[in-house]
Amino acid sequence: MRVATFNVNGINGRLPVLLRWLAEAAPDIVCLQELKAPQERFPVAAIRAAGYGAIWHGQKGWNGVAILARGADPIETQRGLPGDPDDSHSRYIEAAVAGMLVGCLYLPNGNPAPGPKFDFKLRWFERLGARAAELLATGAPVMLAGDFNVMPTDLDVYKPERWVDDALFRPEVREAFHKLVAQGWTDALRKRHPGERVYTFWDYFRNAYARDAGLRIDHFLLSPALARRLKAAGVDRHVRGWEKASDHAPTWIELKKAR
Repeated sequence: MRVATFNVNGINGRLPVLLRWLAEAAPDIVCLQELKAPQERFPVAAIRAAGYGAIWHGQKGWNGVAILARGADPIETQRGLPGDPDDSHSRYIEAAVAGMLVGCLYLPNGNPAPGPKFDFKLRWFERLGARAAELLATGAPVMLAGDFNVMPTDLDVYKPERWVDDALFRPEVREAFHKLVAQGWTDALRKRHPGERVYTFWDYFRNAYARDAGLRIDHFLLSPALARRLKAAGVDRHVRGWEKASDHAPTWIELKKAR
């Protein structure tokens, strides 16, 4: 089984890219972020024509997350991250699909830091940690997948010295990520590529993709039940080179069949 996460950076403007990749890669489950579309503008007809059922949590102009399943309809279990009734951002959706619980997330960027946006990011991380602990406690096969907007280590960023004050790399954010993982999650991409520089994002500026000046900010966290089934992990980085591509590339894992 192949599961992917992909920040599409505007699902309607980049729908041809998404559909081309779905046809090429044929993932079984896909978590999408940054839809940048209100609920009623999600291209559900095109997604269904491509062979996927979908649930989504849209927002006009910003944010937005979705879970797709090939030949099936995900069963929604949570919409929005619990813990803050005033949080109107469409950044989290969760579903039961293929015998697993899948949490799709788009964590706040947090820049400029320090500041209110950075404080919101840290509070969001705390709420994510609380939900993650609840999910782990079920003992079910669970994954958290998406754009976490954090580079956990120096290995995850091109020229880390240039990012020391950025909200994606500040010590508080990296500590929050490591605290989350320490609950008992496995960072799937790093597990399969422990010493490699593997990037999932390349900025549009300064010819970043051609220079491979990237970041690893899209992650899969797997519960113990799923970590035992982890077979492979990688990035479809060539998609970043397509015309009108997102600044992210699809990131994927392969899981062995459940025994």
